[in-house]
Amino acid sequence: MKIALASPPFPKSLKDSLYQVELLMKDAASQQAEIVCFPESYVPGYPGMGFKAEKCSAEQLSSALNKICTVAAENNIAVIIPMDWYEGDKLLNVAKVVSNTGEVLGYQAKNQLDPTEDSIWTAGTTRHIFEVNGIKFGVTICHEGFRYPESVRWAAQRGAKIVFHPHCTGSDSAGPELKEWGHKDNPYYEKAMMMRAMENTIYFAGVNYGFRYPESASSVVSHDGTCLAYQTYGQAGVIVVDIDTKKATGLLAKRFRNELYML
Repeated sequence: MKIALASPPFPKSLKDSLYQVELLMKDAASQQAEIVCFPESYVPGYPGMGFKAEKCSAEQLSSALNKICTVAAENNIAVIIPMDWYEGDKLLNVAKVVSNTGEVLGYQAKNQLDPTEDSIWTAGTTRHIFEVNGIKFGVTICHEGFRYPESVRWAAQRGAKIVFHPHCTGSDSAGPELKEWGHKDNPYYEKAMMMRAMENTIYFAGVNYGFRYPESASSVVSHDGTCLAYQTYGQAGVIVVDIDTKKATGLLAKRFRNELYML
């Protein structure tokens, strides 16, 4: 399966986020990717950690999703689009999954919020498995994928060949200048990606913004912990990777003895 990870710049507005999404979806489709994933809360942009994101109504967000569905259908590519989403009066941090025909297949909400996000979103309560072109996958969002490995194991035990991990780490104003993927002096994020893949024997795809000073690269990590590809630090763009899903056996995840750790 050919997968694409999109690392766009931080959007200036909802309109700009939709422009960047369409641009990078078309880029991924031109490289024959079957699915493309964007970073956390990209529509309209991550609202915490000092970032300024446009506050949008439920109607604006619904209209934005409809636009993305149209782009997916026009370019024959599935997309995982992280965005704000209202359920009643509750604002959730979700990743919508859209098929290559423009059908919304559902969404995964961020269930484990970072403590700093408690005043921004309401935590989700369920997990889901998705399927595109016969390949099952899961989604875990930022903090929960980095610090709650159970969110990834849950998907792997249910047949996911890959877990996509939209997140937001870094800044355009200041921060470490990373040179080597997974270096011992890098922030821990890339090492966590490696572990999520190895401990479950599946592929893991971390997807970050195209920050000037990222604390992690958008990366595809193989079932054995090998980094297959990553986005160049400090640059926006798309990477496309052909993964061999037969190697994603989920062996270690399936050997986990859940009954010993029940609360």
